[in-house]
Amino acid sequence: MIDTLTIFEELSQAMEPQAARKLASVLGLMYQDLQNTVTKSDFNELKAIVRDLAEAQKRTEARLDSLTQRVEELAEAQKRTEARVEELAEAQKRTEVSVKELAEGLKQTRIDLGGLTHTVGYTLENEAYRALPHLLKRDYAIELTGRLVRRHLPLKAGGTLEVNILGPAQRQGRPVHVVGEAKGQLHRRDVREFLDRQLPRLQAELGEVFPVLVTHMMPEPGLEEFIRQQSIALYYSYDFAGSQQF
Repeated sequence: MIDTLTIFEELSQAMEPQAARKLASVLGLMYQDLQNTVTKSDFNELKAIVRDLAEAQKRTEARLDSLTQRVEELAEAQKRTEARVEELAEAQKRTEVSVKELAEGLKQTRIDLGGLTHTVGYTLENEAYRALPHLLKRDYAIELTGRLVRRHLPLKAGGTLEVNILGPAQRQGRPVHVVGEAKGQLHRRDVREFLDRQLPRLQAELGEVFPVLVTHMMPEPGLEEFIRQQSIALYYSYDFAGSQQF
């Protein structure tokens, strides 16, 4: 607070008492106005700061609410993802079981087909053993002097060679061995294998041989003519019908 009395006393020493009183009063009013003005300005500034803080608080709360909602959404998405992963893991297990069962089934199918292939091949060979003595005598003047058999032929160099059709014979008084292959379906690669690998080894072991191929069918056109050009006797299974037994 301003001391107007002290101001009056000091002013009275330099001017008339009435003027000094008036001036002291004016100075007091000015001080009071100045004090009120500063206080109000500070208060208004404080209110503005508080208002800004309140607005910032609202924005912060809004962002916090949005963030909380997002976190909840992410948590739900995580739960769904975990559930989906569990479903996929279970599906993977079922798939692995199914694949394993399928693999086992395919393995058994291969075994069954392999057995069936062998059965068909052996049946064709067995028919050839009964029919070829008559057919070879009729068509090529070859006389069997022993049974036709299926055999692993021992090789001089070691090991053995599987031969589907093998038997001793004579042709025009000369000894000869009938050698051959029986295939349910005869392909060009089978003929090449027989010509390039089987026959040279058989000739090296047995001397003169008479080659024979037996089949149910040949799906490749021109193969029959190629076989006959190689001086190989060719018979189909239907050629065996009505043939005489050896």
